[in-house]
Amino acid sequence: MITDARAAFIDVAYLASAILFILGLKRLSSPATARHGNRLAMLAMTIAVGATFLDRSITWSPLNIGIILVGTVIGAAVGIYFARTVQMTAMPQMVALFNGMGGGTAAFVSVAEFSSLARAGTTIGAGEALSVAAGTAIGALSLTGSLIAFGKLQELISGRPIRFPGLSAINAVLFIAILALGTVLVGFNGGDLFVWLLLAVAMVLGVLVVLPIGGADMPVVIALLNSFTGIAAALTGFVVDNQILVVAGALVGASGGFLTVLMSRAMNRPLTNVLFGAFGSAAAGPAKAGEERPIRETTPEDAAVVMAYASEVIIVPGYGLAVAQAQHQIRELADELEKRGVRVRYAIHPVAGRMPGHMNVLLAEANVPYDQLFEMEQINNEFAHADVALVVGANDVVNPAARHDPSSPIYGMPILNVDQARTIIVLKRSMRPGFAGIENELFHNPKTVMLFGDAKESLVKLTNAVKSA
Repeated sequence: MITDARAAFIDVAYLASAILFILGLKRLSSPATARHGNRLAMLAMTIAVGATFLDRSITWSPLNIGIILVGTVIGAAVGIYFARTVQMTAMPQMVALFNGMGGGTAAFVSVAEFSSLARAGTTIGAGEALSVAAGTAIGALSLTGSLIAFGKLQELISGRPIRFPGLSAINAVLFIAILALGTVLVGFNGGDLFVWLLLAVAMVLGVLVVLPIGGADMPVVIALLNSFTGIAAALTGFVVDNQILVVAGALVGASGGFLTVLMSRAMNRPLTNVLFGAFGSAAAGPAKAGEERPIRETTPEDAAVVMAYASEVIIVPGYGLAVAQAQHQIRELADELEKRGVRVRYAIHPVAGRMPGHMNVLLAEANVPYDQLFEMEQINNEFAHADVALVVGANDVVNPAARHDPSSPIYGMPILNVDQARTIIVLKRSMRPGFAGIENELFHNPKTVMLFGDAKESLVKLTNAVKSA
């Protein structure tokens, strides 16, 4: 009776946790409700972990208790430390690490469970063996792929596509090897050796798959690897017979998959092109041709006058804003403009920054009103009516070459129609190109003026100049 009551309580707790996960995920879809959604997800995870401790399959020996407590304390300490200290510019790297750790955990738990059953002489069914093989392969690929993504974002590895002769053939061989090892495990009751080989081969494939992808595509790669991690977690849930792990993993896998598709569409490129097209491989650096084309520089005082007497200003944030940690300064400038009766809105491109939602989170940190944030589809037609478009650190997502230059690596990617505004003010540290490594035609537009310097300093000067205008 006690055992039945315990099982019933765990089932109810898991059901409540699953519902809270779904509600939390739903509320994460809007900046206005994202914080509440995150709290719901935290509560769901707390309930799930607490209920799992009641599982009768856990052997509560002093050694197990010690391992669980030590692991929990270390994990909590590391998580709290990074949550409080990591800068917004490094948030994509942290997300990549989280993806990798989740995938790696799923893979190693699957391997450990398989090895434990094999050593005990327990017959492993084909369904369970399939879950082990798939979870191990996907989780291991997610682990090393996420670590390479982290290295590229952290600039420990070149953000350029890294290729070498025969790479495609090697990847094909590794993929076939994974299928063969999985077949041995599922169809021929392969032992420990085969599951460890599967883990190793998948880890190598994860490295080689992500290396050839350019830094400009890292937001899509992060979303895809996030989906992989969820799938691996769900498969591991089947292996260890844990329902909430299956549900949570499925939610992560599905949401990450949808996000990957949406981001690919936002770039107007199929996912296969993202993974194998080596986007960002064009020559980088300030091209000589760009130096010969005229640009117009401005001063904070002149730019402030234009904005102070405008009716509408659309601000376009980019990764440069995050690098300069200037989100609070952009909010202060917007406040001063609004005091003068200027309508201020923010245009958010789906792939601005280095991860999905990067700009939304950055601006939310500065308490920018949610109703001022507009996605590309909502605001693109409004640029033609704007007096000023203020571009702060954005590059490829405002480059008109995406519309008309078939030779450009970003050709076909939907961009923000910044060039349709009456006046364009670009805040940029230098003429250095963006992730795609190409020159930006917008900077040479006759309506464009460039304000060079650190974005934070430039915004402070602009704000002071607006006050004096």
